[in-house]
Amino acid sequence: MTYRYDFAPTPFGDALAVFSDEGIVSFDLSETADPSVPWLLEGISSRLRAMPEPDPGAADELAHLLDAYFDGERVRFDEHLRLDWRLADGFALAALQSICTIEWGETLSYGEVAVLTGHPGAARAVGTACRLTPFSIIVPVHRVIRSDGTPGHYGAHPERKRYLLDLEAQRR
Repeated sequence: MTYRYDFAPTPFGDALAVFSDEGIVSFDLSETADPSVPWLLEGISSRLRAMPEPDPGAADELAHLLDAYFDGERVRFDEHLRLDWRLADGFALAALQSICTIEWGETLSYGEVAVLTGHPGAARAVGTACRLTPFSIIVPVHRVIRSDGTPGHYGAHPERKRYLLDLEAQRR
């Protein structure tokens, strides 16, 4: 299996997009202003057990989809991109695939996603799946909220989650 990477712009800065022969395998919104820092590639390399090679232009289609999304178009990334789910398995995979069905501008609680996945009572496990998703934005984990209706976190950036929820709410 070969892996390649490119960067795609978002309002939060450039994000690292990693592709396999099967499709996109990771889309990571960096915690740093510079997504080309070595530790980002080291992290994904250790998870894939291979070093992705640079491939400028590999994320062009994704970048167009992101532009449309951030312009308020109802983009379902999983309808346009092949997702290589190799970095998710078991319950996390089932939860993330269920989350893909949440429509634009809609939200479900962590508990509701657990029920949808067939595991009532697994709300905390849904939260873990959301936190560890290999597909920021592409899998709309930002649409999963707390049972009291508050957004909750989005990694270390709850303001990003609020931004995404507000973007979708404005264009309903």
